[in-house]
Amino acid sequence: MVAQAVVITGAASGIGRACVELFAARGFGVVAVDADEAGLAGLADLAADAGSAEPPAPSAPPASPASQPAARLDGAVRPEPEVVTLVADVSTQECGARMTELALASFGRLDVAVLNAGIGGTVPWEADGAIERLDRILAVNVRGVAIGIRSVAPVLRAGGGGSIVVTASSGGLQADPGNWAYHASKGAVINLVRAAAVDYAAQNIRVNAVAPGLTETSLMAPYLSQPAVVEASSQRIPLQRWGRADEQAGAVWFLASAAASYITGTTLVADGGLTSHHGAVPLPRVQRD
Repeated sequence: MVAQAVVITGAASGIGRACVELFAARGFGVVAVDADEAGLAGLADLAADAGSAEPPAPSAPPASPASQPAARLDGAVRPEPEVVTLVADVSTQECGARMTELALASFGRLDVAVLNAGIGGTVPWEADGAIERLDRILAVNVRGVAIGIRSVAPVLRAGGGGSIVVTASSGGLQADPGNWAYHASKGAVINLVRAAAVDYAAQNIRVNAVAPGLTETSLMAPYLSQPAVVEASSQRIPLQRWGRADEQAGAVWFLASAAASYITGTTLVADGGLTSHHGAVPLPRVQRD
């Protein structure tokens, strides 16, 4: 049995994959969930590589059992990190049941849930099928999170408490043309996290969100393939670059860790300052070595 275990949805690529690598490197048993079977196939090798490498320094000191009984996140490295995979659609209640059952069957416990799965895509208001696309985006991005919280909470409670971290988006705080369905879903996620934090606090379960800004992931590949788009968008960001998946995983780790033991109901915006700048005045150039 492992010392700690985590369920990570949307684990096959991008931020979810970076979370698998980080949590595995720090000694967690990982249940990696995704609808992309091919993407999940390489995670066992990824975990083995993580176990043989020196992990980044922990963002938090070990928690005492009194302060964080169910999720110490102590940064320990096991020689052979364990990753088990589950191909499933997070918008189904079956997925919620299966991922918690798999965590208990594989590791005998569950300490953290990273509910990262999400989909996007522009949807013109007048397009045929726009409402059907809205329904699907809401099913994955909002219903999937609600199912995930409902599914893991009883297991976390039985272990004395734990942490749930949800991937929201800076798109839940502002809007871009054509992305109304995605923005609506991520705005809902931010308030869903607040509500869940209030409801589960008495059970020693913290619920928080990370809201990534523009991040170099496969989801953003259509934009990343256009240098002019990357350059123009970077000029809107005070740090003047896109984020990386490992940086977002670091934000997830912090919220799951004992360093965040008094934080719940919060959305940590990891966007390089994008939502802090109104855009009307050009930003000063960042000086880089």
